[in-house]
Amino acid sequence: MQLAVTLLGLNVYRFISEIFLTISDCKCTLLDASSSRLGKASAAYLLIEGNWNHIARFENNLAVLQEKLGIQAHTLRIDKLEKDIEGMPYSLEVITLEQDETLQSILTFLNENNIAIQEFNASRYATHYNQSLIFSVKMVIIIPKEAPLLSIREQFLDFCDQLNLDAILEPIKR
Repeated sequence: MQLAVTLLGLNVYRFISEIFLTISDCKCTLLDASSSRLGKASAAYLLIEGNWNHIARFENNLAVLQEKLGIQAHTLRIDKLEKDIEGMPYSLEVITLEQDETLQSILTFLNENNIAIQEFNASRYATHYNQSLIFSVKMVIIIPKEAPLLSIREQFLDFCDQLNLDAILEPIKR
């Protein structure tokens, strides 16, 4: 059985260390983890695995840790893995001057073309050179196997040109 866990708190180093120790103590296995700063808060995303009784023990201990560490946690049990989407993984990166609804426009384009988002990061920052506000989004997407790859790439780049977005869409190579 697998358990997806999201955590939100103020002291990432303290609460992550405690969570990892609890995972080990409950005889669960950490499959995947990531962490990031969100302003002054820290967020962590975990995927753990174990027997149902080990997962239940972790969930009970997590409730105690929430109180002790002043964190918020949400969990989701995953009994069955969904079939992975068949298709080609692509890296997508868009950079533009700050524009309202840029991310929503990109998400709409992907949704209309049945393109799955596996990961994404978005941020807004001022450049060092002239303090212009820049919006940047990076994604890993899966283009469905039945979709014509060159056509999707061309449509996406045309879409970005219309919105004055600088974009890169390329296959992930290993």
